[in-house]
Amino acid sequence: MTNDDLTKIVDTSDEWIVQRTGIRQRHIAAEGEVTSDLALIAARRALENAGMEASDIDLIVVGTTTPDRTFPATAAILQQKLGITHGSAFDVQAVCSGFVFGVATADSYLKTGMAKRALIIGAEVFSRILDWTDRATCVLFGDGAGAMILEAREVPDDAPEEGVLVSSLRTDGSHWEKLYVDGGVAATGSIGHVRMEGREVFKHAVGMISDVVEDVLQKTGKTTGDLDWFVPHQANKRIIDGAGRKLGIPETKTVVTVDRHANTSAASVPLALWVASEEGRIKKGDLVMIEAMGGGFTWGASLIRW
Repeated sequence: MTNDDLTKIVDTSDEWIVQRTGIRQRHIAAEGEVTSDLALIAARRALENAGMEASDIDLIVVGTTTPDRTFPATAAILQQKLGITHGSAFDVQAVCSGFVFGVATADSYLKTGMAKRALIIGAEVFSRILDWTDRATCVLFGDGAGAMILEAREVPDDAPEEGVLVSSLRTDGSHWEKLYVDGGVAATGSIGHVRMEGREVFKHAVGMISDVVEDVLQKTGKTTGDLDWFVPHQANKRIIDGAGRKLGIPETKTVVTVDRHANTSAASVPLALWVASEEGRIKKGDLVMIEAMGGGFTWGASLIRW
């Protein structure tokens, strides 16, 4: 769905959207297509790229705000679609930070020996919770899914660092009314729609993003100059640019896909990773910083040696 397509639905323009967000198009799930369907495609591609079978996976973590059903978890439905009957599978609800929270969670499971190979997915059909008469929100979001596989390996003490090095996660529930859905099982018995105080979210975003990125760098003894790639949550080009300037990360090291995908919530970081990997930018051995911020507020970052 291009910006021009949106002009037929709501009072807006391509120029207005691009100037304020950097978004030029987004993808919308087909009628009857659900979150686990998108997650399944991403999962199969990740397994193929990793040279693995679904049976090799013993942990599935799905970050999503738009589950197929209230229960069971979308991860459980995905597990069934993949034909897996062992291990564990569950959803993580941290809105746009869902994938980063999922990576940190899976990393902890692997490091403590509770799992050997984890499939982490960010998947959303955000179009189902949009108010298509509200141009302040409906132009910002899209649907999509992306997946990553993490594997626990024994390495000698003198071996080069690899995998997830450090993660930093934050939540501050005092800001929940700035970005939320006005429905819910217990509150209204309805799905509801996204409501957002755009200026307030923007005001907090750059500082919160910088906070967790700097925390991760401090804990690893790295600097922004050591990074090969910065893969931020794809919410708004202005926020991405602002965070880059504050952190001192050049645009040449920043992966931007918000123009083609819009804000796909928990799917935005893995989609950006996939694009950069497919295009040959992110390569084995690269130091990659991922970060995201979402409703709650939630925000987090992980430093990964690819």
